Amino acid sequence: MNNPITALVIMGVAGCGKTCVSQALCQLSGATAIEGDTFHPAANIQKMSAGIPLNDDDRAGWLDSLCDELRRVDATGERPVLTCSALKHSYRERLRSALPGLGFVFLELTPEVAAERVSHRPGHFMPSTLIDSQFATLQSPVGEPLTLALDASSHSIDELAHQAYVWWVDHGLKLAS
Repeated sequence: MNNPITALVIMGVAGCGKTCVSQALCQLSGATAIEGDTFHPAANIQKMSAGIPLNDDDRAGWLDSLCDELRRVDATGERPVLTCSALKHSYRERLRSALPGLGFVFLELTPEVAAERVSHRPGHFMPSTLIDSQFATLQSPVGEPLTLALDASSHSIDELAHQAYVWWVDHGLKLAS
């Protein structure tokens, strides 16, 4: 196998199911979940809570923190699964540079489904008014190496996690003995 996948990023716009799919996938694989939203600095959370989209400068330090956490978890011998919107190709390349063999699972859905889900998500700082800006920023990863695209509009969390798990096993996930 040329490029075994040693860690994953579950990516996509707000409301696509990153956290739920990550949790289900970690249950199946024994991997370690890293919730990307918990690494946002307070200024980013305040900005998003106020309905102001983040820009590249806002995301730079956050991405650095995520890279550090990927390396930290990997160094313990665990298999990290990071949730991160990873909306731009440059963000994904930054994450890839942190850890060789990083794969991406892109949870695709429509703006309408994303807005509906985010509007019913209790206790989260991301308002549904930012969905359009997320789609405007999104550069699809389809066709990039070690990337799996899944339809998050029509599949359940368990189905998405299972598909990601099978793909990861096919691409080098070492199962516990």
